[in-house]
Amino acid sequence: MARFAANLTMLFNEVDFLTRFEKAHDAGFKAVEFLFPYAYEPQVLADKLSQFGFEQALFNMPPGDWDAGERGFAAIPGREAEFRQSVDTALMYAQALKCKKVHAMSGLLDSQFSYQEHVDTFIENIRYAADKFAEQGVELMIEPLNSRDVPGYFVAHQREAVELIKQVDRPNVKLQFDVYHAQIMDGDLTVMIRDLADYIGHVQIASVPERHEPSEGEVNYPHVFNMLDNAGYVGWIGCEYKPRKSTEEGLDWVKPHL
Repeated sequence: MARFAANLTMLFNEVDFLTRFEKAHDAGFKAVEFLFPYAYEPQVLADKLSQFGFEQALFNMPPGDWDAGERGFAAIPGREAEFRQSVDTALMYAQALKCKKVHAMSGLLDSQFSYQEHVDTFIENIRYAADKFAEQGVELMIEPLNSRDVPGYFVAHQREAVELIKQVDRPNVKLQFDVYHAQIMDGDLTVMIRDLADYIGHVQIASVPERHEPSEGEVNYPHVFNMLDNAGYVGWIGCEYKPRKSTEEGLDWVKPHL
């Protein structure tokens, strides 16, 4: 049975970030996720989770200079020391928020280096992070991002990500299966979910092509949810979409599931 987490970076943008916890609670959500927690002290966010009885489903490791266009650096040669420091930062937040899934952003390909150099750096960094996270029972997610929204991202295809996960060879490294990105880059969702089920550690959703409520667009989400159930997925499904109007106006699709 599908369980949905409100992505507080994308949803309830009508109010400031900390107020979004209350809005998500009032809407009926039992879990939340967001891109980055680092603008707030860990205890501030932990208190919000406790106040409203939320489970923290997921957050991302530090991405580098987001405003300058960086999208992580796990695969970027020469930034290994920075990556290791970011592991410690993310782990501190994961412990405070009791979060068991953290996404490591790979970064944009750097023309100074060969693709294989990016792969080698990625594998080394992800192994290091996975081993550190495993000590606290935390899984590390790898998410492909589509090349339309994020040109030049290190990994854009679901099966490509799984091949990298196999090379990393750590049991707590999983695929973050964002249906929005997967449909844009790969399609064939039914077969892909069936084939990759053993690797899927977290799921996110949005409509395609405009990334609005999953009740519109070209993806048959009731079918996708059934496929995930059949594949044995029991984790949270992150609602990482841009509401077409206000968040509350677009929540009719999820209310039966909350």
